[in-house]
Amino acid sequence: MNDAALIERYQTVRARTEALCAPLQIEDYCLQAMENASPPKWHLAHVSWFFETFILVPYAKQYRMLREEYAHLFNSYYETAGTFFPRPQRGMLSRPTVDEVYRYRRHVDAAMLDLLAQSPAQHSADIRQRLQLGIEHEIQHQELLLMDTRYNFSINPLHPAYHKIELPPVAPIAKMGWQEFAAGIVEIGHDGDAFAYDNERPQHKTYVQDFRLGTRLVNNAEYLAFIEDGGYDRVELWLSDGWRTIKEQYWQAPLYWFKQDRDWMHFDLTGAHALRLDEPVSHLSYYEADAYARWAGKRLPTEAEWEHAASTQAIAGNFLDSGLYVPRPASLSPTLSHGEREQTNRYANPMILQFYGDLWEWTRSAYLPYPGFRPLPGTLGEYNGKFMCDQMVLRGGCCATAQDHVRASYRNFFRAADRWMFSGLRLAEDIA
Repeated sequence: MNDAALIERYQTVRARTEALCAPLQIEDYCLQAMENASPPKWHLAHVSWFFETFILVPYAKQYRMLREEYAHLFNSYYETAGTFFPRPQRGMLSRPTVDEVYRYRRHVDAAMLDLLAQSPAQHSADIRQRLQLGIEHEIQHQELLLMDTRYNFSINPLHPAYHKIELPPVAPIAKMGWQEFAAGIVEIGHDGDAFAYDNERPQHKTYVQDFRLGTRLVNNAEYLAFIEDGGYDRVELWLSDGWRTIKEQYWQAPLYWFKQDRDWMHFDLTGAHALRLDEPVSHLSYYEADAYARWAGKRLPTEAEWEHAASTQAIAGNFLDSGLYVPRPASLSPTLSHGEREQTNRYANPMILQFYGDLWEWTRSAYLPYPGFRPLPGTLGEYNGKFMCDQMVLRGGCCATAQDHVRASYRNFFRAADRWMFSGLRLAEDIA
């Protein structure tokens, strides 16, 4: 990507963040319904702090901070970048106001565009690398903004909708099938000069046994059968930590499911509605995904299996770009552009559906460094590496992920009990 295209991408991404906030009322910007979520106002400011801290302050000599206190308020977790305001208390901050946060964004944008128009030659490579990282970082926060807004709205008995949209019909629905993959040495991880996070590198070889993957995500109807078979009350299906969690938290269904009389309902960004049985089951913890797989007599895929299989697929599906922000049923005739359809036809295994978009897919792999992993130098080394403990890997992107943000090697990660993100599951099994 040349410099002009990179600048255009910066502007496009910054504008999209603000467009995602357009449906919000002023009262919505400060909501923080749990400590893992953040108020939309904080997301808007934090991504601006990122560009300010890692590009403007070190490289723009004439740059002046709008307010120095923002360096403390909007630092997320970078210990080597200074102090930061406690995450669980972000929703307690009525100031700066929403208007002041938008003013901060405009201040940072103006300075960024000035710097990029006349980037100092001796620092241009570093600025370019940090700009790419900052853009992808903001795209991650666009997804987080939608995740957090959904959770923030979900605790309201009024069941407010983030947006009202008529979902397109999907037919015919794909039945669950199985695709086999042969044992062998495979390469996973990112290689080459294109952007990737440090945790995706280096590309390396690993061995996989013969295995099968489900040809689509597990859907609500299938998960409902697990519930009705007493899945949440059968200790033999659960990991020890999972059993303790579901009993302490009184879980009896995925997050955002609730009963209305005898009927299951579901809450999403379009509001509350009757459970859509063909829709992929979403907002599962790792514990729930693992328990369902055991109940079904299967398992979750490893991340090596997932990436090996997904690398044969075109990156096409239901992403943020669709404007739906809702996972869709697996269709035998997915709606693709002509270019996407041509690209898909060049790949193997075209009947494996939903590898990309819709929902992040839990794997059974712990989030650990690859052999030879090296974090980014300096403070940016805190971006990924320090979280390589007590987390599990998810793959594939979701309906709130931008399509051009995803690749086969992309590694997302959350703790096993987390379930407010757009997470689902694909089944796997060994071939005896």
